[in-house]
Amino acid sequence: MRPLINTTVLVLVTSLAGVFQNAGAAQDGTGETTRGPTGRPMRLVVPFTPGGGSDIVARAIGNKLGDVLRRQVVVDNRPGGGITIGSDLVAKSAPDGNTVLIVTIAHAVNPSLHKTLPYDTEKDFSPISLVTAAPLILVVHPSVPAKSVRELIAIAKSRPGQLDYASPGNGSPTHLAAEMFKSMAGISVTHIPYKGAAPAMTDLLGGQVQLTFSSPGVAPPFVKAGKLRALAVTTAQRSRFFPELPTIAEAGPPGYELVSWQGILAPGKTPREIVNHLNAAIVTVLNMPDLKEYLAGRGYDATGSTAERFAGFISSEIQRWGKLVKSIGARVD
Repeated sequence: MRPLINTTVLVLVTSLAGVFQNAGAAQDGTGETTRGPTGRPMRLVVPFTPGGGSDIVARAIGNKLGDVLRRQVVVDNRPGGGITIGSDLVAKSAPDGNTVLIVTIAHAVNPSLHKTLPYDTEKDFSPISLVTAAPLILVVHPSVPAKSVRELIAIAKSRPGQLDYASPGNGSPTHLAAEMFKSMAGISVTHIPYKGAAPAMTDLLGGQVQLTFSSPGVAPPFVKAGKLRALAVTTAQRSRFFPELPTIAEAGPPGYELVSWQGILAPGKTPREIVNHLNAAIVTVLNMPDLKEYLAGRGYDATGSTAERFAGFISSEIQRWGKLVKSIGARVD
């Protein structure tokens, strides 16, 4: 899979500013428009706990987005249920541009991972834009003597079921990356799901679990401090941010590849003019040099897209992950 990058987005923030501000406004008897609910702060829902990769990206984008839209953007963490709690909140919100959601691969995985969901993954959301693409990093606690992917596989095979891996929840990129690794490497390690990346990382640092596939915004400081050991990245090619790390495919199971992505959605049936304005604003933010530098410093590529391309990308990801989930037998624990 390659990051979905749109290089031809026409930024229309200035010309569309009045459209967004007046969307949802009512006409009074004189034909003048009155300010509707868009005068409220925008809520950017993060379906994960604070401190994880999505939270880091959401806060960075939210700060800039507030300046572009000239309104406050409030990050609202709503973790739980493998992102379904926060996602359901947004799916049932008014389609007026006041509430948006940041999602990961989990959004595309959940339809095949859960028997039922409280919302329709495609119909109940309006895709706005892809925002980042990045590798995950396979890291182990120093108590695990593995210095390479092959050594980790050998240890896991000699101790079946005795190594535990942490994830920030079912259906998360970490969960899928680990399950795919287990399947392709022919090993047995135990999944320990947490309510977010921060508590998962806390237990990994404490040695309660032995490994994880971390977002690039979380693990590197602990690796530099010697508290964790990084073994490989999940992308098909080496990451420009971590060139010293091999890919899992070159250091372990051939053909292994997973790109972690994040994107922003609005509730379903959000008017096209609001979708277009939000898309233009987000792409403007993603093209800001200081934000690009900030995200790059944490291992993320800023990857804006049109709303239409993001919608098509989500559909293809649902099909792709549905096949993989079925083939590896992943399930909600």
